[in-house]
Amino acid sequence: ENDSWVIVGIKDTGSGIDPEIMPRLFTKFTSKSFKGTGLGLFISKSIIEAHGGKIWAENNIDGKGATFSFSLPLFNQSKLNKVE
Repeated sequence: ENDSWVIVGIKDTGSGIDPEIMPRLFTKFTSKSFKGTGLGLFISKSIIEAHGGKIWAENNIDGKGATFSFSLPLFNQSKLNKVE
């Protein structure tokens, strides 16, 4: 069976993600600044994974900024209607 996914990417042109933070980017209380709680990406990951998706981030190849992406399975009405 071929599953279909939607993939969304958000690209910025900021300073990128500090390589030291990258391995724990989606864990609780990870923040580069003191003004955030460090929970936003952790909560995003939890929600996306609860819906069967994945989230990831990578620095842009040109050295300018980063891209955050996530994937979610497309809703399949026929699967919902199946009763086993």
